[in-house]
Amino acid sequence: MAVDITYEIRFRTARSGGKGGQNVNKVETMAEGIFDINSSALLTDRQKDIVREKLRTRINREGKLHVRSQAGRTQLENKERVTDRMNDLINEALKPEKPRKPTKPTRASREKRLLEKKIASEKKEGRRRKW
Repeated sequence: MAVDITYEIRFRTARSGGKGGQNVNKVETMAEGIFDINSSALLTDRQKDIVREKLRTRINREGKLHVRSQAGRTQLENKERVTDRMNDLINEALKPEKPRKPTKPTRASREKRLLEKKIASEKKEGRRRKW
C-alpha cells in the first residue's frame, strides 16, 4: 500500500549554490520540501508513529520532514525530485519488516569451525618454547 504525500508537501525555494554562471545568482532553482507528519491527513496515527521512528534522524523537533534538491537545472525539476524522494522515504518507512527466521549452523560448518580451531591451536602450540 503506497502513500502519495504530494499534496501535503510545502515548498520553499532559494538560489542554488555551485556552478551555473550568470544564471546562478538570479534564479531560485533549489527546492526544499517540508512535510508536516503530525498534521498529515493521509497517515493514520500508527503510520505517523512508524514514520517518526524510522525517519527520526531526518525529522526536526517540530515533526517536519525536510528534503532539498538543487541537482536539477530548473525549479520544477527539483520539486519533482523532492516529491519523489519524500514519497520513497515515507513508503520505505511504512514497508513491513520481514520477520527473521532463526537458523542453526549446519553440520559441515560446525566441523569446519572445529577443524580451524584445532589448526590454530596447533600453530600456537608450535610457537611455544620447549624446556
